[in-house]
Amino acid sequence: MGMQDKTMTFSVKDERDHEMKEILTTVYQALNEKGYNPINQLVGYILSEDPTYITTYNNARSLIRRIDRDELLQALVKNYLGE
Repeated sequence: MGMQDKTMTFSVKDERDHEMKEILTTVYQALNEKGYNPINQLVGYILSEDPTYITTYNNARSLIRRIDRDELLQALVKNYLGE
């Protein structure tokens, strides 16, 4: 039985969730290292979509803009509810 006989699954959703988590973790760490309250800054950004809530340190501002706000909110709610 060769590799071509096995079915491999790949989920774009799982990959995207993983990417969002990595980005949020990196942004959180950058905010924390710069002395900001990361939760307050992230909430401010999510509510306003104003990138100035996120530091440019470690490319955090550029990274956070790669996440669609609606997609992020949906992922956060689903994660909070355990779905």
